[in-house]
Amino acid sequence: MYTIKEVADKMDISEHTLRFWAKSGFFPFVKRNENNIRMFTDNDLEWVRIVKCLRGVGTENKAIKHYIDLCIIGDSTISDRYEIIKDTKKKAEQQMNDLKRQLDLLDYKEKFYQNLIKNKLKDNWNPMNRLEQDDAAV
Repeated sequence: MYTIKEVADKMDISEHTLRFWAKSGFFPFVKRNENNIRMFTDNDLEWVRIVKCLRGVGTENKAIKHYIDLCIIGDSTISDRYEIIKDTKKKAEQQMNDLKRQLDLLDYKEKFYQNLIKNKLKDNWNPMNRLEQDDAAV
């Protein structure tokens, strides 16, 4: 059994976030001990893992709760849950593509600045330098 603090450390999630998720009904089987402290089992950690994944992709809390409710209903909802996971995966892939484009731009800019530093060049792409050039031309 794990306390909120232990789960937070283990899963790299803040205690505040875990409490919010618990209050949102994301961990339907978490019990409380005699001191009213939430105690998570290894099985509960699987719920935490999928919620963290879904939130990480930007899934709204209402949609996560719907997914969890479908899980609780059981095997009759497998195809519905499959569609949710498939759609979420598609969203994650799009985010990865967006991040790849951003990383490519950052790689380009890193090399650009390395060249400026190495060759002691002025940054002619900096809008402030262009403003200075425009002012000088007037």
